[in-house]
Amino acid sequence: MSAKADIFTRHRARLFGIAYRMLGTKADAEDVLQDAYLRWHNADTAQVESPEAWLTTATTRLSIDRLRHLKVEREAYFGPWLPEPLGEADTQTPEAAAELDSDVSIAFMAMLEALAPEERAAFILHDIIDDDYVDIADALGKSESACRQMVHRARERLTARRRRFVVDETTRTRMLRKFIGAVANGDRQQIMAVFADDAVMTSDGGGKAAAVSRPLLGAERISRLWYVVARRYRQAQAQGRAVEHRIVQINGEPGIAFLEDGRLQSLIAVETDGERIQAFFSIRNPDKLAAFSL
Repeated sequence: MSAKADIFTRHRARLFGIAYRMLGTKADAEDVLQDAYLRWHNADTAQVESPEAWLTTATTRLSIDRLRHLKVEREAYFGPWLPEPLGEADTQTPEAAAELDSDVSIAFMAMLEALAPEERAAFILHDIIDDDYVDIADALGKSESACRQMVHRARERLTARRRRFVVDETTRTRMLRKFIGAVANGDRQQIMAVFADDAVMTSDGGGKAAAVSRPLLGAERISRLWYVVARRYRQAQAQGRAVEHRIVQINGEPGIAFLEDGRLQSLIAVETDGERIQAFFSIRNPDKLAAFSL
């Protein structure tokens, strides 16, 4: 392995963490990393004092450019857009696990979509990657003052949307099993009791799988939908099809994989206060499920 390739490999996990948080899909993040590597490989780096800073800047700028194009595509996306989920296979190395240890939950990633590309980059670099404003200013080609303002605006916008509860993995798993049990029983009142009164359900089918075309608001409406889904699962089982609800790791948190006859149908992530589900995310677009390893 060449010296340049070795340096890039050493920082790859960090660069992927930046690109994935910026773009929300593994494929786009990998494309950005490929472009960053080619630029690094072809550049005269003899005078580069910090390869990490150079690579962070290249990855950030490439991600901003790509996100601007993706924003246009996502405006035409059928129904709500949710990020492509990461499974345990995506964090098998200690380096990858460490870089993705900070918040990459589906809920948090979905909220980042509200930010403009440069604003998103500044926020990720400062509040998640923990870069200082001097380095962020170099990466974005902005003044430190401008970067501080962007991070401040990003925090304000996310705070207005964010309902984050500190819940341990055991409690989150318990809530997921409670939901699975309610669906298995097909009891609408039991399903409704799992959700907070003002819960929000967001479903991403991408026009390729059955999904609600806009967020559902409230336990009443969400439970009505899942009562119908529960009935369909019972019918499938009566016809001899295997229906399985499995607890899996989705973006570093426990979630649910729904399978029929061994085929992944959907992935579910939730936000919970430990007593009720506050936000419910269902990823059904088969393109986003294809690379998820169970």
